[in-house]
Amino acid sequence: MKNQPKIFNTISELHIAMGQPKPMHPLISILNYGEAIFDPKDFEQGIILDFYKISFKTIFKGKLRYGQGFYDFEEGGMSFVSPGQILRMQDEEADYSGMSLHIHPDFIRPYSLNTIIKKYGFFNYSASEALYLSEKEKETILGVFASIQNELNERIDNFSQDVIISQIELLLNYSNRFYNRQFITRKAVNHDVLAKLEVEINDYFDQEKTLINGVLTVQFLAERLNLSPRYLSDLLRNLSGQNTQQFIHDKLIEKAKEYIANGTYSVAEIGYKLGFEHPQSFNKLFKKKTNLSPVAFKESFNKN
Repeated sequence: MKNQPKIFNTISELHIAMGQPKPMHPLISILNYGEAIFDPKDFEQGIILDFYKISFKTIFKGKLRYGQGFYDFEEGGMSFVSPGQILRMQDEEADYSGMSLHIHPDFIRPYSLNTIIKKYGFFNYSASEALYLSEKEKETILGVFASIQNELNERIDNFSQDVIISQIELLLNYSNRFYNRQFITRKAVNHDVLAKLEVEINDYFDQEKTLINGVLTVQFLAERLNLSPRYLSDLLRNLSGQNTQQFIHDKLIEKAKEYIANGTYSVAEIGYKLGFEHPQSFNKLFKKKTNLSPVAFKESFNKN
C-alpha cells in the first residue's frame, strides 16, 4: 500500500532499491551512500528493515546547541537501528554522504553477539540522540568499517564470519566508549536535564497526577523531556549511577515517607495516592527499598 512504510526483508532488496549491486554476502554488507541512486519520495512513509543498520554520516544535522555554544563535534556521526524500527527520510537525511553496515540477525545468531547486541542501548535511541565523533574517533570507526569491507572483498571462507563478527563487536565497543565520552562532554547540558527531571517528578506528585495516570513511568518522563526512554536511562546512569526506573522508585519512596510522617493517611491510602492499584504492590516496593514494610516504618517513625 502506498501509505505504508516500505519493508525490506533482505539486504539484497535494500541494495537494489538504492541502485546498487547485490551484496557479496547475503547477510551482511556495507553500502556507500555516495554511490546510492534513489528517489526519497519513494520512501516518504518510511522504511522498516528486518536487519541491523549501523550508519556513519559525514554530514549530520542536529548538533547540540546549549546557550551560546555547541557541545558536539563536527566530524560526522553515527546512528544505530534495530530490526523492525521505522525509519523516516527526515531522520535519515537523504542529502548526507557516508556509509552504513547492514547485519541480518541470522549472521550473528550462532554467536554470543546475538545476545550481547541487545544490551547496547544506543540501538533504541532516537535519531536526535546520535553519536557525534571527534576526528580521531572518526578515524577509528572508519578503520573498522574498512576492515569489514576488506574481509568481504577479499575472501569468504570458513574464517571470514568469525573475523567479521569480531570486527562488529569492536565497532560496538568503540561506539559504547564514544557515547560515554559524549555524556561527559555534554555534562553541563545533562545536569540541566536532571534538574528538569526533578521538576517533572515533583510536579507529578504534587499535582497528584498519580490519581489519573497511575504510577509514574519512564515512558512518561522521557516524553516530557523529549528523549527516548533508553537514552534517558543511560544519561541518568552516567550522572547518578541509577537508571530512570531506579530514580523514580527512590523519589516515590521519599514521597511515601513524607505521607507517612504526615500521619494523615493510612498505608493503603498512601499507596493509592502514589498511583498503585493494589496496596500489596506498594508494600512490596517499599519493603524492597527500605527493608521495612510501610506499617513497620510508620511504627518506627512514631517511636522516634
